[in-house]
Amino acid sequence: MHHVGEPMVLEDVPKPVAGGSDVVVRVEACNIVPNLANILANWTTWFPQNPLPALPAIFGLDPAGVVEQVGPDVHEFAPGDRVYVNPGRHCTGCPACRRGEHIDCESFAFAGYFGFTATATRLLDRYPYGGLAEYLLAPKYSLVRLPESISFEHGARFGYLGTGYSALRKARVGADTTILINGISGTLGLGVALFALALGAPRIFGTGRNRELLARVEALAPGRIETHSTLDGPIDTWVKARTGRGVDTYIDALGPGAPHEGIMQGMASLRRGGRAVDVGATAGMVPFDVHHMMDQQLTFQGSVWFTAGEGQHMAQLADSGQVDLSVFENVSFPLEKVNDAVSGLENRHGGFSNFVITPQAG
Repeated sequence: MHHVGEPMVLEDVPKPVAGGSDVVVRVEACNIVPNLANILANWTTWFPQNPLPALPAIFGLDPAGVVEQVGPDVHEFAPGDRVYVNPGRHCTGCPACRRGEHIDCESFAFAGYFGFTATATRLLDRYPYGGLAEYLLAPKYSLVRLPESISFEHGARFGYLGTGYSALRKARVGADTTILINGISGTLGLGVALFALALGAPRIFGTGRNRELLARVEALAPGRIETHSTLDGPIDTWVKARTGRGVDTYIDALGPGAPHEGIMQGMASLRRGGRAVDVGATAGMVPFDVHHMMDQQLTFQGSVWFTAGEGQHMAQLADSGQVDLSVFENVSFPLEKVNDAVSGLENRHGGFSNFVITPQAG
């Protein structure tokens, strides 16, 4: 992309070379996430404090492929290894990184997407190749091994899946946990549901608008998943009627344009001592009754992304059959059709559609 708001163009650029502890990955699939259109068209206006890569830039958040070349300090991976490349980049030297809290890095950035602080540009400049390319450069700490049972197309979905999985881990979801997922039929919410099932959650309540999509979600685990259309009444009223006391955990997967009523009703659905985690990025000032939260010992937490270690846990869960990635319907485009893929996202079937670019197919 040369200019914000303009279509991306296909160009030849130098192939990256691995040095030090970096690797070159041959990209086999890169997910087209629903938020990419906003990043390309509106980001500098909406979030000027979160820098884009220096233009012209190669975007692409979620690549999966094969290790092509390794630097001299890479001993854990070798050419031919199948991998997902976590786009999270950290500096390794700030206080958060030295504590091992890499996502809290003072310069944390998403390669091929954007940075979270003004100093993130140094990492965006260091790793300028996003996943919408035939090859990319990445640090070895970003790699997740993909077993043969996971296709590159499904591996490229790990970004949004990992966002939900990390939220579930923060909320300590397990076999004794009831959970509400706002936006369960969307790209984020469906992944939360799949991994909540894998972690043993006995009852999963989910909301959305489209009743047909909600019925498809229920069919994934009849008896464990129950859904409710927000067109049929308040969320908290429905949850309290189904549980009698509220849910243990609430995961909000609603996006920036969602009305605030959804997240407020989600909070009202928690039992005493319940935990809420936001991964959908509902935008704006949402009014909470802080006194009520204190009295009821409620917790509200934001969660951004996931670690490569969590990504490896996810791969193991899928490889063992505890998570069924076959529910995702791959819709593949060659690299030269990337603009068509971005504009075509509005035609996806909720979270079930998996739009990917396959750079090697052209």
